[in-house]
Amino acid sequence: MSPFVFLSLLFLFLIHGSKGQLQIGFYSITCPIAESIVRDVVREAALSDPTVPAGLLRLQFHDCFVEGCDGSILIDNVPEPEKGAFEHQGLRGFDVIEKAKAKLEESCPGVVSCADIIALAAREAIVMVNGPSFEVPTGRRDGFVSEKSLADDMPDVSDSIEQLKTKFMNKGLTDKDLVLLSAAHTIGTTACFFMTKRLYNFSTSGGGSDPAISPNFLPELQEKCPQTGHENDRLAMDITTETKFDKNILRNIREGFAVLESDARLNDDARTKAVIESYLGPFTPIFGPSFEYDFVQSIVKMGQIGVKTGSDGNIRQVCSKLH
Repeated sequence: MSPFVFLSLLFLFLIHGSKGQLQIGFYSITCPIAESIVRDVVREAALSDPTVPAGLLRLQFHDCFVEGCDGSILIDNVPEPEKGAFEHQGLRGFDVIEKAKAKLEESCPGVVSCADIIALAAREAIVMVNGPSFEVPTGRRDGFVSEKSLADDMPDVSDSIEQLKTKFMNKGLTDKDLVLLSAAHTIGTTACFFMTKRLYNFSTSGGGSDPAISPNFLPELQEKCPQTGHENDRLAMDITTETKFDKNILRNIREGFAVLESDARLNDDARTKAVIESYLGPFTPIFGPSFEYDFVQSIVKMGQIGVKTGSDGNIRQVCSKLH
């Protein structure tokens, strides 16, 4: 094969090869070191700042739930970017994605999408907190739209269980996916700002706390987030193992020790409650489902929401710049 023919075929592959479904090892020919570059960047960041893994995991969720998994959450050079929405406040990890992108552009210019970097970084984040490693289908392209108003339908901490189920269903996700992806709260923290209503103003008539909170847990939450305290103070979302990926968050939810209101709501519905119970039974380790395996299935499934492939997207040179 002549060099001209080879280069022509490679160009067609880069432009059109990702049209259709994602695939494992999408960059095995065009950028075989892509995944190792992302791994090294995430590992370095996580070792210097233990809060990085939770930030990267949350970043993928927020990217995928608005306009699909297309890297639109990273854009900041438009008038009202998606990342500026109220629903996205507190997101972090943007610098890690940009650093990985810069290194990838040095080695494989114009090949690896920002959307894929987010997905790969989330996988590495899970591994860094003793979670399962898994194959990430790649081949996403970056989206052309970033608009703050598009985040209005993001799941919210104060949503009812029916609202949560509907929002997940609208993305092609099941009740089981809702439970498993909520269990990502096994790592990371939340701000007291998101706790005020649940702790001090839960009743429709004003005042009171969420009755789903265990009486043995309420004083601890109120001590960490006093009514007159700083709303930016933070507390772990998993009170037992906040820096380790495990299923203890589900036990907390079942027993009234959920920190987030939306997590507690999973106990309000027979179907989501049954999913929680399926991972906590006395014989689960031997005969029951694997939490780690099922979580991987759900996050891979989430990573395919509304992906852009082929000519539906492009490859940004800088993740934060649309053009």
